[in-house]
This record gives sequence, C-alpha cells and structure tokens, in this order.
Amino acid sequence: MASPPLVQLQRHRPARPPQVPDRKPPWLKVPAPGGPNYVALKQLMRDHGLHTVCEEAHCPNIGECWEHRAATFMILGDVCTRNCAYCAVAHGTPTGLDEAEPLRLAAAVERMELAHVVITSVEVLIPDFKGSEQALRIVVEAQPDILNHNLETIDRLYRLARPGGRYARALELLGRAKRLDPAMLTKSGIMCGLGEEWDELLGAMRDVRARGVDILTLGQYLRPSRDHLPIARYYTPDEFAELRRLGREMGYRHVEAGPLVRSSYHAWEQVEQATA
Repeated sequence: MASPPLVQLQRHRPARPPQVPDRKPPWLKVPAPGGPNYVALKQLMRDHGLHTVCEEAHCPNIGECWEHRAATFMILGDVCTRNCAYCAVAHGTPTGLDEAEPLRLAAAVERMELAHVVITSVEVLIPDFKGSEQALRIVVEAQPDILNHNLETIDRLYRLARPGGRYARALELLGRAKRLDPAMLTKSGIMCGLGEEWDELLGAMRDVRARGVDILTLGQYLRPSRDHLPIARYYTPDEFAELRRLGREMGYRHVEAGPLVRSSYHAWEQVEQATA
C-alpha cells in the first residue's frame, strides 16, 4: 500500500493590508486658508503672542473654523480676549504633570468668565495629569462648560502612539471627571488610521462611553511630520458615517465623525447638539 503524500503545514499568515496611496484621497483636500476673518484672527494671535494647536498640528480645518463667526481656538498657555464666541484652552502635551498646569487652566477659565467678551462656551483640553485626582479636581472646580481629554487610539497601539500615556489611565480620568461633576459635559476623541482593526475601534468607543462621556469626535489621522507614526489606512466618508451611527447607538449625546474632524471641529455645534 502506497504511503499518502506528505503535506507541508504552514502557519496561517494574514493578508497584508493594502498600501496607503501616496496622495491623499479627494475627500481630504481642502482649500488653503486666507479669508478676511482668518487673516484678522491670525494677526490677533500674533499680537498677543499666543500659540494655537490649530497651527501647530496643521489642522486641515483651520481656514473654515477661523473664518466662522463663532471661531474656536485651541490655545496654548493663555486665552484670547475678544472676537471669540467659543474658546477651547489646551495643554501643550497630552500627558505629564506640571504642578502649576491645572492652576493655569483653571485661571484661564475664570479669566474668560470675568472678561468683557462674548463667549458662549469654554472648553478645556487637558492632559491625563499622570493620574492625579487633585490636579483634575482643580480644573473641574473652575467649572468649564466642557472638559475634554482625547483617548486618541486603541489600547494595543497606545504606548506607541502616545508615549508616556496609559490607556487605562486616560479612561479613569474621564470617568473620574464625570463623578466629580455629573452635570458637566465631557468629551473625548479618537484618530482613525493608525493601524487599528474595526472591532478594536468600536471597543475603544464603548470604553469611552462606559465612562459617561457625552461627546465623541472621530477623525482621520494625518501624519504631522516624519517624526510621527505613518498612516496605516484612509477611512472613507461612508465608514465615518457608520461610526457616527454606531456611536449614537452606544448612547453618546453627540458624535462628530468625518475625515476632517478634529477635537475642535464645529465645537460650538457639538455642544448645541449635545444639549438639545
């Protein structure tokens, strides 16, 4: 009786993901900023010696947002004093604990509340404060309208994408903020396209919602420089629409999802939708 043929067994290798095209897809192309309000506000920033996250992160929406009558500013270190209907004050780094930083953020909120300016909402974008409850409490007690800490990515990629950060610590901060002030709106954001799987992305969305977060932003990751992680894939507008639908099913008050969405994208409208 002839012996059966030998069969070589090989470990299954998943198919390689499709290569990211060299050029951005058409839905990521936006006109260069340059409207009159944009120019005036940019000059205002320079006159006051202010630095904005919008500029430093090369936000694709800077022309649209700054041209809007209710311009949103992501400001580092200080706040604008006029011409701003919605202002977001940001920390310079996503992680870390400078003992004076929560005091500066709280003082910025209080200055805007006392200043003679037309500001409808004040949002603070905070770091994780290395898990310090006292630092978080200082900011919460200043009573900003919205408290934001961006999760940014999934657990598996967290230390790679956000060195010094911890996925669990970010979630704990969001949950603790809600416990300190249940009436305060809380917000977080995730960048898509860093190499996460669809199910992992949905898992991160559920983790954030489980901490009572009201507003979620989902946008396409765009590599700011060669020192940052490369883009793993581009999500389509239809995929973002599906993420928006699934996020609303999870219980978020508002989900802002799209290729160009960033934390401050249409932030004044996010609040209107969340409080409607």
